[in-house]
Amino acid sequence: MMPEANHVLHVAQGDFVVHRLPKRPRELLQAFDAADEYLLDYVAEVVKPEPGARILLVNDSFGALAVALHAWQPCALSDSYLSQQATRLNLATNNLPEQDVNLVTSVQPLTGVFDVVLIKAPKTLALLEDELLRIRPHLTAATQLIVAGMVKALPASVWKLLGRLVGPTTTSLAKKKARLIFAEFNAALALPDNPYPVRYQLENTDYVLANHANVFSRDSLDIGTRFFLQHIPARQEYRDIIDLGCGNGVVGLIAGERNPTANVHFVDESFMAIASAQENFRRSFGAGRLATFHEGDGLMVFETASADLILCNPPFHQQNTIGDHIASAMFKESQRVLRSNGELWVIGNRHLNYHLTLRRWFNGVSTVAANSKFVILKAF
Repeated sequence: MMPEANHVLHVAQGDFVVHRLPKRPRELLQAFDAADEYLLDYVAEVVKPEPGARILLVNDSFGALAVALHAWQPCALSDSYLSQQATRLNLATNNLPEQDVNLVTSVQPLTGVFDVVLIKAPKTLALLEDELLRIRPHLTAATQLIVAGMVKALPASVWKLLGRLVGPTTTSLAKKKARLIFAEFNAALALPDNPYPVRYQLENTDYVLANHANVFSRDSLDIGTRFFLQHIPARQEYRDIIDLGCGNGVVGLIAGERNPTANVHFVDESFMAIASAQENFRRSFGAGRLATFHEGDGLMVFETASADLILCNPPFHQQNTIGDHIASAMFKESQRVLRSNGELWVIGNRHLNYHLTLRRWFNGVSTVAANSKFVILKAF
């Protein structure tokens, strides 16, 4: 199969070229899976939405659903900047106008009632819970709600959550290791309050941390971050500090505390992460403290030679795909963004061997601290 053919989605709605983000040369991973194909074919053959039907798409990884269903001008709800950007690019690739899809972030309100709701099962149950509680007021007895995923992404907890927050569920047969779950709206269900964002007090401080549903380690401080916080540097010459892949922003918050004159920049591709980081930093330091908050693709928005210190705990997965390509891209961009005497500080599990990857982009790499599980590296 030719590489480009690997990126063609063949479904009842037509054939569409769709790509992943971030882009990589000779990309072999597809921007869609068997669950997307199963869902789209089911929509065409069984749901058969009327022209003008209001369709809501949730967690559409790279826009495959949005592109295929563009004729209905669907609303696409996502917590991922990369997902939204991929949707825009894939619409353009297929010569479709961007306005064919209404992109909504995970922290924006929905409006109106939906006839069809199509949800790709997310990696975390908390995110699905938050999404269902946000979507629930926009459903009626006539709404068709379908959750799609690979069988391994649909544990019993997903079914139970749908039953608790939407109504009775039924399921399709598995097809290419994918399955569909159908939830029937029950207006009589007593709904709980949305528990997100979760808040807890950061240990040994007066800081209270807010954590939206899709934030990593939202219920407590994870052990890797705890180790990193013990070693955050303080230097008068730091003018601009970047918390790259910031999550709830606790690393940047402590960096801001230790470097009170520095401008702290928070970066993440998750809208919920940036919302959490902004709330946490502003609650701790007030509106007057210098800080910026960026939803985006790594350091793309930063000018060359614009930062003195970058702090990073890189993700080693993108959705359900594990690899070091995200970390490698972060390291490469950090080298561009750092000033001549700037430093990139990275924490990771020892087995990830980040020192090897860092040496592709930096002349010097040294160990700041290490324990049995984690290592903190400084690249310069």
